[in-house]
Amino acid sequence: MSARPRTASLGRGLSALIPQAVSSTPGPAEIPIDRIERNPYQPRTSFAEEALAELAASIAAHGVLQPVLVTETLDGYRLVAGERRLRAAQMAGLERIPAVIRQAGEQDQLELALVENLQRTDLNAMDAARAYRQLRDLFGMTNEAIADRIGKARPTVSNTMRLLDLEPEVQDAIAAGRIGEGHGRALLGLVPPAQREILGLTVARGLSVRQVEELARRLRDGGGPARTGAGRPADAEIERVEDDLRRALGTKVRLARSRRGGRIIIEWYSDEELGRLYERLTGGNG
Repeated sequence: MSARPRTASLGRGLSALIPQAVSSTPGPAEIPIDRIERNPYQPRTSFAEEALAELAASIAAHGVLQPVLVTETLDGYRLVAGERRLRAAQMAGLERIPAVIRQAGEQDQLELALVENLQRTDLNAMDAARAYRQLRDLFGMTNEAIADRIGKARPTVSNTMRLLDLEPEVQDAIAAGRIGEGHGRALLGLVPPAQREILGLTVARGLSVRQVEELARRLRDGGGPARTGAGRPADAEIERVEDDLRRALGTKVRLARSRRGGRIIIEWYSDEELGRLYERLTGGNG
């Protein structure tokens, strides 16, 4: 692949990405919707139907206020950016849509679609991770180059791509919004059964990222509610008691069993928090 000059200003908006002197079209043109093919590099895999319906109603009342971006093909046009507007326009019954026509290679199509989604509406972490991987695998871009292109920090790109190492069930939960990206990162490195077990606990109990990190740490240390190997089943009673103590004390609490009982480990993170815990545990009678 031949090298060509690039800007490092993707984070400033789509206008910084679009070659400005390639097309002879002076502005948006009304083109037939049925001649536009989908962008095969569209990173977004799911579209909220309710949000699309709202946009379709707005388009029916006011028209498409911002053109989509397309590139010409032998048979018509290929969408580069504006998937939601195109879908909503179809839902609204439009036959034509305003479009800016620009020349765009395959890498440009993926970059532009990715940047538009990141800038306009939050792209879920799994869709972003897959798009980053496409940029890496299809075009040989390093994580640093990807970060520079989309205006993100390199660790952000690297951490997001690592989510692709998670179990498919965990990836689906992140994409659906049942757990967050932070929950997923806490599960990295655990064997699949452990990931699925903690996923179930997280969804059922609404565990925080810190709680999931603690569970994962205990698994890696060979203890906790499950093992990273075959292990023993979760001790639901211990987990219930820990949860009750966390809520009562407002801080991280861990029960550690021993052969003759065990220990209650209460964590605090400042002198003020220690004072608050002291008052709560002693009833202010110290």
